[in-house]
Amino acid sequence: MTKGGMESVEVFTTEGKGRGLKAQKEFLPGDVIFAEPAYAAVVFDSLTHVICHTCFKRQERLHRCGQCKFAYYCDRTCQRAAWLNHKNECSAIKRHGKAPSENIRLAARILWKIEREGSGLSEGCLVSIDELQNHVDSFGEEEKKDLRTDVESFLEFWPPHCQQFGMQFISHIFGVINCNGFTLSDQRGLQAVGVGIFPNLCQANHDCWPNCTVVFNNGKIELRALSKISPGDELTVSYVDFLNLSEERRKQLKKQYYFDCACEHCKKQLKDDLMLAVKGGESKPSADTVKEVIQFSKDTLEKINKARMEGLYHEVVKLCRDCLKKQEPVLGDTNIYLLRILSIASEVLSYLQMFEEAADYAKRMVDGYLKIYHPNNAQLGMAVMRAGVTHWHAGLIEAGHGLICKAYAILLITHGPSHPITKDLEAMRVQTEMELRLFQQNEFMYYKMREAALKNQKIQVMPEPSNENAPSLFHKKE
Repeated sequence: MTKGGMESVEVFTTEGKGRGLKAQKEFLPGDVIFAEPAYAAVVFDSLTHVICHTCFKRQERLHRCGQCKFAYYCDRTCQRAAWLNHKNECSAIKRHGKAPSENIRLAARILWKIEREGSGLSEGCLVSIDELQNHVDSFGEEEKKDLRTDVESFLEFWPPHCQQFGMQFISHIFGVINCNGFTLSDQRGLQAVGVGIFPNLCQANHDCWPNCTVVFNNGKIELRALSKISPGDELTVSYVDFLNLSEERRKQLKKQYYFDCACEHCKKQLKDDLMLAVKGGESKPSADTVKEVIQFSKDTLEKINKARMEGLYHEVVKLCRDCLKKQEPVLGDTNIYLLRILSIASEVLSYLQMFEEAADYAKRMVDGYLKIYHPNNAQLGMAVMRAGVTHWHAGLIEAGHGLICKAYAILLITHGPSHPITKDLEAMRVQTEMELRLFQQNEFMYYKMREAALKNQKIQVMPEPSNENAPSLFHKKE
């Protein structure tokens, strides 16, 4: 079954997993399998005034809708493009007196689109909104309570002159948002800024070691191949970060998406041994020592989160250093508790411009990640890029350029050459290549010029460390 630009994929039904997507032709790593605009999408409540409500780009100065005083746009072009979807919302916000939450706004946009076009197949969609999974029957008591609250709030917001929908159908839409909402990121892919519904993407099943990845690029979701895919192969994406033990990933998937993961990596617990690695050799630590250090690491991570929330970055660094002292004689180089501390330490030290120490931790983190992640994993690419920039800032030009080149090779596949972050990385690659050439010709001259440049131009401050992880694939209402 194919429709409007979706000729390269087919929806099929698979035993135990429901519907899935299958390739109709061969794809190579980096190929875009399809690009899909949102059926409906909204900006998160906390970011409505700093993100364009049409293209989801972060901008310094945005134009506000003169009618509802709620929606913001890059310019008149974005405002005009939004009018079809914003028109009903605009008058409903004015009538209601304020804008409701993101979930209510998204449900309303979906239902206004159904009012305009009907609930059958939209152009370019393989399935209709009616057919999407809602998992309402699997909801626990707390989720059912949240659902009732959402439906009540929606009915208060929904204008009486608009088409009226039954309670069951409204509940279905909220269920769809709850388990199929996709996280939209800003133009650099670094911050989650909104949530949308993409019916075709919703058909892709999960695998912890998938053959596809998803990136938000230029207002559309792209499904991109990570490895060679043959005609008839199922197309899979990962709903969760791989850097967790199989048991933890399975728990998370069950809780958030209501299914038991039966992928090969979970069934065979592949890579779990690496993620729990302990120091080898003659003085191998005892099981009790390992248990104690892992508990200490978990307690430290909680303290780190609290200190980060309060912006106490020097305290974070102290906690990381103390934890690493305990971990290093006991945990192996790929142990996830060690890697988590290395990641936080490198990020926070970079922000504090302590680049040499940050670079050392970043290198160790990347070495561990390379043994665990799929070679074409987007999160791996971003981590390698961050490590490369840290080395560059530390004046370690050879290692910095090498890491930036490695990150660029990964992001060309996961994000593609037109994505803003890949373009940024390409500019860094060219710059570091020029600096490396100068370094190789005359090391003394390179450091002299670098010193002069730093005096005249304050070194670029790294972004403030965020307590959030990289935007996850599907948005889950907390």
